[in-house]
Amino acid sequence: MVQEVRLDSMSLGLSCLHPNPGWKAAFSASPAPLSTITDAVGKHCILELYECDPSKLDDEAFLRNAITTAAKRAGATLLNLITHRFEPQGVTGLALLAESHISIHTWPESGYAAVDVFTCGDHTMPDEACRVLAKELGSGRHKLTSFRRETPGSIGLSEREPALLPA
Repeated sequence: MVQEVRLDSMSLGLSCLHPNPGWKAAFSASPAPLSTITDAVGKHCILELYECDPSKLDDEAFLRNAITTAAKRAGATLLNLITHRFEPQGVTGLALLAESHISIHTWPESGYAAVDVFTCGDHTMPDEACRVLAKELGSGRHKLTSFRRETPGSIGLSEREPALLPA
């Protein structure tokens, strides 16, 4: 399900940004009724940001900070952050999370950013990361597509913890 919303204020509510709060399996080849979906490996959000501040889209340090803030607000554990600034403009960033990832690709000349947020676990809120990035980049409008990733039976009962690096 795709929804385009015009943002007219700096205050974004979750209902404004998240078009599918029930996390229905909108993109499954044979979607199951919501009542039969019992578990999900995670939530995936694809966010298109339009009419963004071009100077923010081209500022690698600013984007690193915005991605870090988005990960924290989503309740995710940031393991690593890699960014690259292109010439003459544009930045790509990838945040490796214990719960999955956040990526962003910017086109300052068009005021556009493509964002991908995927998090696993019940404690994370990828929609909150999207809200932070939309606000931080001064997006005039956006399009958010979100869906749940269903848990394959082979990993349904397994638990993993990120390995801690030696101090």
